[in-house]
Amino acid sequence: MDISQTIADLKRQPGFAENVGMILIHNGTVRGWSRQDRQGVIALEVSPDQKKIEEIRQEFLKWPGIFDIKVEALTGTFAPGDDLLFLVVAGDIRENVKAALAGLLDRVKAGPIKKREITSDQVRQSS
Repeated sequence: MDISQTIADLKRQPGFAENVGMILIHNGTVRGWSRQDRQGVIALEVSPDQKKIEEIRQEFLKWPGIFDIKVEALTGTFAPGDDLLFLVVAGDIRENVKAALAGLLDRVKAGPIKKREITSDQVRQSS
């Protein structure tokens, strides 16, 4: 996702200037270590359920003050530092937009995105 282009596209939507006072962005990337045991991660396999993510997005679009939400969840095998997940939430005031982004992120990460870490120990064991 090109964040600058996404913001420019949002700003061109009818009603943007009258309804948006904040845009928050989450750019999830691959960490170089496992959250579970801080072991080194050399790759991450990711498989998002795009249909479920869209259902969640539609739920959050109904939240008070939310103007629009853009989501891009990538599929494939990625290296540390690579982008994985973009969430863009535009809305009226800070309290509404922050709550929506936090809730959206928690819901998307809790189920529709399946991940498998490939650690340096796994590679050494298979060699």
